[in-house]
Amino acid sequence: MSVHVLYRTRVTATGGRDGLAFSENGALRVTLTTPRELGGSDGPGTNPEQLFAAGYAACFLSALKYAASQRGLSIPDDASVTATVGIGPHAQGGFGLDIQLDITLPGLAPPDADALAQSAHLFCAYSNATRNNVAVRLIIT
Repeated sequence: MSVHVLYRTRVTATGGRDGLAFSENGALRVTLTTPRELGGSDGPGTNPEQLFAAGYAACFLSALKYAASQRGLSIPDDASVTATVGIGPHAQGGFGLDIQLDITLPGLAPPDADALAQSAHLFCAYSNATRNNVAVRLIIT
């Protein structure tokens, strides 16, 4: 499957889960630390799961806005998406992810909110990247 690339970024990680990640333009520079649950020190810093969750939540909210514009609806300013990302041993070996998106769309009727979430799940690049590989639960709150 090919993608017509509109934007590309480049981030380098050094030191693995206990290291540093930085973008080539200098806008992103984060210290990485391994959570205690994965055998780390849980020191100051972030981890790949938090970075993935932040990206997925932001991408999905943008996809919701796009889906709403396609239906003549608007997303309230206080709308939010909270991504919960878990990691653990995969049944077929290695490690896998567990993902839940809690979607808050105040003021929208439940059927509209659900329809937008389903449409956004088709548009969102993170949803497309995980489809048929990671189960993603969509919860409208």
